[in-house]
Amino acid sequence: MTDIRLAGRPRELTTRPASRLRRRIAAARWSYLYVLPMLVLLLAFVIYPIVASLGYTFYRWDGIGEPGDFVGLANFSRVMTDSIFWGAMGNTFFYVLLVVPVQLVLALALALVLNNRRLRLRTFYRTLFFLPVVTSAAVIGVVVQLLFSNFGDVVNNALMSLGLTHEYIDWLGDPNFAMIIIIAVGIWHTLGYNLVYFLAGLQTIPDELYEAARIDGAGAFASFRYITVPMLRSVGVVIVLLSVIGSFQVFDLVQVLTNGGPYFATEVVNTYIYHLAFGGFSGSGVDRDVGLASAASFVYGLLLIVFAVVQALSLRALVRRKGGRA
Repeated sequence: MTDIRLAGRPRELTTRPASRLRRRIAAARWSYLYVLPMLVLLLAFVIYPIVASLGYTFYRWDGIGEPGDFVGLANFSRVMTDSIFWGAMGNTFFYVLLVVPVQLVLALALALVLNNRRLRLRTFYRTLFFLPVVTSAAVIGVVVQLLFSNFGDVVNNALMSLGLTHEYIDWLGDPNFAMIIIIAVGIWHTLGYNLVYFLAGLQTIPDELYEAARIDGAGAFASFRYITVPMLRSVGVVIVLLSVIGSFQVFDLVQVLTNGGPYFATEVVNTYIYHLAFGGFSGSGVDRDVGLASAASFVYGLLLIVFAVVQALSLRALVRRKGGRA
């Protein structure tokens, strides 16, 4: 006999949650099948190496044979007290703090120009600005290094003839210029990503809003401030997060252009971890140690997670606050 308390209720409400979940999984089984290859690759090449490397952090190991010299938490202690690590951390944040704002401003400005339907050859210009993205950072680093090797004297002679300098500059060998060159190349190399994101966001804004603004007498700056910026706010948060995360992953340019030198002036955390694991520190007295590199990568990963969470919460609060005022 049916319970009178269940009479009249929809069937979905009387079904157990586990049964509903099984039916939803069965209905979307093909979707899960399509996602399976990516999930397998993620487990094999991302999740498993992370879990496996955690065990290496407790050993002093040069990467040959099986780790046997157990040191406990000594690797974490060495990383936290290593001045080279904190110098690399400072260089990484310096790179991010310069690359992200400059790149976002340039990308947004270019997106506004290239989104104009009256601009001729705009598809060609979009392709032109996106081309560096599809080029390997290592190849770009080699080309830039060759350019400064072959034409560095030409630049120096031009600067000296203009009275801007009185001595030759070793552009990639001078601590005062090497990091600036890496930052400039980094901005140019990944500018296309943010340009495409901003273009996609601009194309979601209805043209009727701009037409109404023009009828009301609003100029270009007013339309940008009161229409473009608010409509790009949500996608802008995602662009900022992706740009920051991508900039923290800088490695190829530094490794190819300067190898972290001169005198660790361009050493970033990723090259620091690489040099610990595979060698490459010049004159530092540090032997290859996979355990120490694993500990450094975990410390860096935890710091990035904390920074990303704080950044995401701050940006979300900022968007909500501005949205509430509107």
